[in-house]
Amino acid sequence: MPHVYEIMLDAELEQAFDVWSSYLDARTGEDPEVRAPLRATLRRARTAAAEGNRPSARALVAELHDAARDAGLPWAPVSHGPRTADRQTRDYAKDELRRVLPVHLREDLDSIAIYLRVTSRRLRTVPDLDDATREDIRYVSARAGMALDLAHLTAARRELERLEAIVRRCGVQP
Repeated sequence: MPHVYEIMLDAELEQAFDVWSSYLDARTGEDPEVRAPLRATLRRARTAAAEGNRPSARALVAELHDAARDAGLPWAPVSHGPRTADRQTRDYAKDELRRVLPVHLREDLDSIAIYLRVTSRRLRTVPDLDDATREDIRYVSARAGMALDLAHLTAARRELERLEAIVRRCGVQP
């Protein structure tokens, strides 16, 4: 089985490349001379990724965002916050993950993800939770999410057990 983290890294770059390619191919009315250096940077980023140099490719994508912002290009792609960026990366990676992960593993991970979302939501609605408990819920939920992103079933189950312990401690009905 391929390393899921590698798939996620590749998906992050592929998503950025597709967004920038679409933007640069669109007719926005912006000066082609201003956009030409962006095209060159995108080509260098794609080359770096193809050669396996992901850090360089990510740095070049960041350079694209900086250059577009500095040039005042209103239609250029924006750099998203971590939550949105991760969601977009997961969306890009899902087809590849479906192809490489065994069905039983995907089903187990999906079940944990659903239980995690529902349980976290129920816990957030409990009145009078102290700040420490709310922080525990966020922390354990984030760890479980990371385990799910990496398709690490054992770690995801462990974090789910920790969340269930918080549920029992708070007296929330299953």
